[in-house]
Amino acid sequence: MRLARPVVVGLLGLLLASCALIREPGGRYYADDGPPGGPGPNPASVPNPVPRFEALSAIGNVPYTALGTRYYPVATAKGYQVRGLASWYGKMFHGRHTSSGEVYDMYAMTAAHRTLPLPTYVKVKALDTGQEIIVRVNDRGPFMGGRVIDLSFMAAKKLGIVARGTAKVEVTAITPADSRGVRSKPPVNRIFLQAGSFRLPGNAETLQRRLIAAGLRSTEVIEARINKTLYYRVRVGPVREVSTIDGQVEKIRQLTGVMPRVERK
Repeated sequence: MRLARPVVVGLLGLLLASCALIREPGGRYYADDGPPGGPGPNPASVPNPVPRFEALSAIGNVPYTALGTRYYPVATAKGYQVRGLASWYGKMFHGRHTSSGEVYDMYAMTAAHRTLPLPTYVKVKALDTGQEIIVRVNDRGPFMGGRVIDLSFMAAKKLGIVARGTAKVEVTAITPADSRGVRSKPPVNRIFLQAGSFRLPGNAETLQRRLIAAGLRSTEVIEARINKTLYYRVRVGPVREVSTIDGQVEKIRQLTGVMPRVERK
């Protein structure tokens, strides 16, 4: 996720943080971002990515806050289609980590979206020219100006919008065909909230009872061995509705005094 200075945003204190670009109205980028210094690869030599099934990012698909707004990533991109403004980001973020934990490559066909699952493949069509590209969404953003997607430099180059900064587009999610015929849909990870980890099983069971009494009935104690030491972990879940995570996190924080750890299984 990319956030412009001086705003600082915490993703429950748990997500990988990286910087963000927020363009000024009209698409003009700040002085410390923009196209690469050299010409870079020929866009004609960079193919569109081929959509395929991938496991969801372990860190990029939990609720987060950006510029005072709370966002809830969706579990599936099936049927997603929207029209709006596309923008792009370039050299300032080249080599830095994205919200999915991957390294941003401005010469790759990637993009950022506020709530689509990471990763997701989408088709982006420029409404004024009819030009189409396919990108792999692996980052979060954009967060202002009514924009619906932030393209990598190369994706913007192939779409023909680098010079103008923004363009009206149609974004359509792509569900990759499963050539092996084994699965009909990508796996959806389950979300758990780890409330505590103890050496003594009695302590774990005590916390479990307190959580259940507070209304968190889907609570369990599991064993985990780390460096030959056995721990008893208390976790709530799986969380079936992403929109309920904030309330459950707050209940756990009030009972334990610390924020729970968000896990995807």
